[in-house]
Amino acid sequence: MSQVLTGLGSNIDRHHHLCAALDALQARFGALAVSRVFESEPVGFSSQRNFYNLVVGFETELTIGELSRWSKALEKARGRRPDAPKFSSRSLDIDLLLVDDRIGVIDGVSLPRDEITHNAFVLWPLAELCPQRQHPVDGRSFAELWRAFDCAEQRLWPVHFEWQGKCISSPD
Repeated sequence: MSQVLTGLGSNIDRHHHLCAALDALQARFGALAVSRVFESEPVGFSSQRNFYNLVVGFETELTIGELSRWSKALEKARGRRPDAPKFSSRSLDIDLLLVDDRIGVIDGVSLPRDEITHNAFVLWPLAELCPQRQHPVDGRSFAELWRAFDCAEQRLWPVHFEWQGKCISSPD
């Protein structure tokens, strides 16, 4: 079994698409570890719609290639267009952040995902969900990386979010 951490994001009908993604992940992989949900301004492009982002952990026996294909199929099912520009609004974005402590390009997926150390909307939820886990390349824990992160250019904040009738995220 591999330990997987994924980043989920949406800025189109955010609550609906993220709840559907969480339902699909739970149905396919079972128990999920879920960070708080963060609202963030878009990074890399302008949009009137902010994103909701979170990190989800689970175990799987799928290969990295199978997991990547499953994630892309879920994105497409939720309305994401495969021909959309990289920096654009989206109904659902699923990024494989870490699979165990694997390093390198595996089945076309670069691990660990580079944006872990570049985007606050990935690093803050990771630091909350698994603060002591070490970045497999950098060697520092996610909590240490978050403390050292300069988020002056990337505004984000935790929000209230309910899934399956339960509050899974609150601002405090």
